[in-house]
Amino acid sequence: MDMKEEIRKRITMLRAEMKSAGADYYLAASTDPHVSEYVGDHFKITEYLTGCTSDNVILIVEQESAHLWTDGRYFISAALELENTGITLMREGQAGVPTVHEYLTEHLGKGQVLAFDGMCVRASEGYRLREIARKKGASVEGMEDFVSGIWIDRPQLPSNPIRVLPDEIAGKSLEEKVAEIRAKMEKCGADYFVLAKLDDIMWLLNIRGSDVECCPVALSFLLLGMQTIDLFIQESEITDELNAYAREKRIKIHEYGEMLDYLKNYHFEGPVLVDRRNINDAMHSVLDERAELIDKSNPTEMLKAVKNATEIENIRKYYILDSAAVCRFICRVGKMVGKEFLDEIKAAGMIDSLRAEIPGFAGLSFHTISAYNANAAMAHYQATPDHSAEVKPEGFLLVDSGGQYLGATTDVTRTVAVGPLSDEMKRDFTLVAISNLALMYTRFAKGTTGSQLDMIAREPLYRYACDYNHGTGHGIGFMLNVHEGPQRFSHPPKEGPDVEIVPGMITSDEPGIYREGKYGIRTESIILSVTDTRNEFGEFYKFEPLTFVPIDRNALDLSYMQPVDLMRLNDYHRQVREKISPYLKGEELEWLLAATEEIKRPE
Repeated sequence: MDMKEEIRKRITMLRAEMKSAGADYYLAASTDPHVSEYVGDHFKITEYLTGCTSDNVILIVEQESAHLWTDGRYFISAALELENTGITLMREGQAGVPTVHEYLTEHLGKGQVLAFDGMCVRASEGYRLREIARKKGASVEGMEDFVSGIWIDRPQLPSNPIRVLPDEIAGKSLEEKVAEIRAKMEKCGADYFVLAKLDDIMWLLNIRGSDVECCPVALSFLLLGMQTIDLFIQESEITDELNAYAREKRIKIHEYGEMLDYLKNYHFEGPVLVDRRNINDAMHSVLDERAELIDKSNPTEMLKAVKNATEIENIRKYYILDSAAVCRFICRVGKMVGKEFLDEIKAAGMIDSLRAEIPGFAGLSFHTISAYNANAAMAHYQATPDHSAEVKPEGFLLVDSGGQYLGATTDVTRTVAVGPLSDEMKRDFTLVAISNLALMYTRFAKGTTGSQLDMIAREPLYRYACDYNHGTGHGIGFMLNVHEGPQRFSHPPKEGPDVEIVPGMITSDEPGIYREGKYGIRTESIILSVTDTRNEFGEFYKFEPLTFVPIDRNALDLSYMQPVDLMRLNDYHRQVREKISPYLKGEELEWLLAATEEIKRPE
């Protein structure tokens, strides 16, 4: 049985479960009980049901049809994965494509039942689904786990030892962080704070795990009171180090799977702070029955996003080492192409191996994206042994990669010319470079939000009626998730506030142009928000680059660059040369000096 036939079989089995339970619609999301972006194999429900590997998916199954929603990063790959499965791809944000809520508003009928597993649906989403059902005279069943009944060989929950992060690396002790959170709780009138978001729990308690591939997190929940800390984790993950730490910090440890029952039986003596964007619907529903809820953003998010001085010092150090590895990689690729065999997987292995040589390396921060020409038009393309294009001496190779270190999480994308380029390719590459540098070199006033800064990067592309179907930038964790909120450079977000960008935030700067069937271009540098100046007009901030990797001079068409664009490029390359040259020697140093040589506009 081929995979497409297997998918059709699984959907048929799901429909039988739905019919038995009296459900007309079943909704599944590509998340876990912690509303995570990246999840372990045990929670990859939408991938199991559909074969679609996208990280952002909503699936709705009915008896006669099935529809899957995903965003522009995955349109091309999702279309291929869903072909001949009977599942219709719904391209989010495209003209004529209804949203999930619009679809249900149109199709959900009076007396019908919409079911979902509330442990794996965001509480804010559950609220909206109930509102739609109420208005349509339908009902919602939010505790229906139909998938476990048909997923016979479902992977077990991941379980790995938890490590304690020393204060000298974290920069702040658990006591300092908890005191800050309790002050936020007191300010909003809450006596308790329930936390399900994994990276927030890891940050707050100064611990790290490895239950989600590439993300140093452990499956856990947290109940924080004004005098108590209750941590829910798997018993198999508890080490002697963690036990000693828990006793010292007065953390009471419970079994991971007991959280829901614990909340059902807990006597809350005051209001509970909960962020329904970042907690699952099942937990929120239980809490709503047991206590007065204060719905506000997790205070951990903003405190975690603004890095402390120790974190920033470590991050700067590791980004230079990481950038040097990327420079070595680009140099080696240039010498290999056309002379010896190189495909996408081999290229990915090269950069991964170079990172592994860096002291303090603890793994990748995500699976390396190595994409040649047309494959790079899929923003989150992954090469496989059965589908790995040979890199030939023509066109572009795009590599998006990053590492986890004992002191930083890195992320960088460079697109390099591996041979002759068309005029269109050079123009597009140049526009993306201009956009990247425009944001990197901008000065902005205190109070400026991510969506406002997003437009600075897009404007150079808009001049030529070009755009990209993803945000311009995302926050990055400290030895945590490579995608971190709440800050981002994007159009106003669907969920949560449009956050002000403040000093201490680390965000990616990654505009791109993707031409389906031809090529994809993305230039991603990581930038740190810092204070610039204060005068009679107010306080102003700027960005400091953390990534120091040349932008390929061979792919530029200078006719599209204004003097200010060229000035920014030359200044950035001057910094790259100063920061990275001490770490290279021989041919690699020669390559760097040539790659960062000042460009002068032809007379």
